[in-house]
Amino acid sequence: GFSGRAMPGEDKKFGKYVNTSDTPVYKKSNNIFGINFAKKYCQDNVILVEGNIDVVSLHQAGFENAVAALGTSFTEEQARLLSRYTKEVLVVLDADEAGEKATDRTMRILSSVGLSARIIRLPDCKDPDEYIQKHGAGKFEALLQGAISDIEYRLYVAAKGVDLEADDGRLQYLNKACEVLAEI
Repeated sequence: GFSGRAMPGEDKKFGKYVNTSDTPVYKKSNNIFGINFAKKYCQDNVILVEGNIDVVSLHQAGFENAVAALGTSFTEEQARLLSRYTKEVLVVLDADEAGEKATDRTMRILSSVGLSARIIRLPDCKDPDEYIQKHGAGKFEALLQGAISDIEYRLYVAAKGVDLEADDGRLQYLNKACEVLAEI
């Protein structure tokens, strides 16, 4: 037994997830957590989240089309695997700076394999698990209905930290928005 030691996750040295290494026969970057269950429910779309706990929470709340990228950066192999089961991916990555960068990268990868994708932003919560615990399945369903396009999301990110009430702030945002649109 543990003889009084803290369980993983209780000790501050551990995060919410403890990632394991690949093995010679199992590569995380080629697999998707939960796809074995979700494949029956993702004809319309699949919900892509960051963590395994998020997938479990979403399935328990009735969102059986949820999957995760197994604690790795999302890969083209994973996107191709998803494209076997669905045409649209609803991306719900963590609401922090790393999550924003991962969202941008994930959207590009999904597009490169021909999948359409929309983004769900989580107001006031860091991940889907926390959001469902705090607000419930009904509110999460409403977020899914309000999923935004890649362009809308990139324009939203460009506006972060900019004072849109001030003339110079609006000009700064306009320049950032032009960069986003020019890239497209």
